Amino acid sequence: MRLVDSHSHFDAPEFDADRAAAHARAVASGIRAQIVPAVEAASWPKLKTVCADFAGLHPAYGLHPMYLASHRPEHLRELREWIERERPVAVGECGLDYFVDGLDADAQQLYFDGQLRLAREFDLPVVVHARRAVDAVLASIRKVGGLRGVVHSFSGSAEQAAQLHRLGFLLGIGGPVTYERANRLRGIVATMPLEQLLLETDAPDQPDSGHRGERNEPAYLARVLEVVAELRGAPREEIAAATSRNAERLFSLPASA
Repeated sequence: MRLVDSHSHFDAPEFDADRAAAHARAVASGIRAQIVPAVEAASWPKLKTVCADFAGLHPAYGLHPMYLASHRPEHLRELREWIERERPVAVGECGLDYFVDGLDADAQQLYFDGQLRLAREFDLPVVVHARRAVDAVLASIRKVGGLRGVVHSFSGSAEQAAQLHRLGFLLGIGGPVTYERANRLRGIVATMPLEQLLLETDAPDQPDSGHRGERNEPAYLARVLEVVAELRGAPREEIAAATSRNAERLFSLPASA
């Protein structure tokens, strides 16, 4: 099977000690490509290097809302320069987070809107973080217009999922779906259009139920695939092939990725 991990922070320091071994485990488990989104401007050079050093890693550059304290308005200008020079597969990770206390909503909106405009300008998909903020994210996407992308680690409602689908946005599904108590998410995954589905790990975060409390890694995407296939009553091979095609189409990856 060919799998794409559509959201992996493989440049994170948690992988510094064994990145090559973790990459080998991912490849052995069927991972042929990883989308690696950035979180802050200071991380862009390392992310670029990691993606260049390991086959199948594709960078996205952006400013994550949870790193708001690190962002400066000039970083949007620098991001434009990075996108123009480096030609990443996406803009992100960007978005809104209304869960974490102390993150200024207006400041988050400024950086999110700026990145959405850059994505539209460069005709790139966006990798969106939307925690307790799906309605606000939907409003922003509609306001800017002409966008496509993925809301990663989707945790919204079935109606919000349908609205995102109509706007051309896919949903990233990872470790949370493996927990039996995630009833709403499991129901959405069981019935959502297959062409809207992407698989992800969010490594090193959000491990599946079998690795609770451990560092997550791309090799564990196989467990996410297994659960999604069970929920949909479909063969794993079918889900793997479809989600890989979805990722290849959204991020303009080569079909052999």
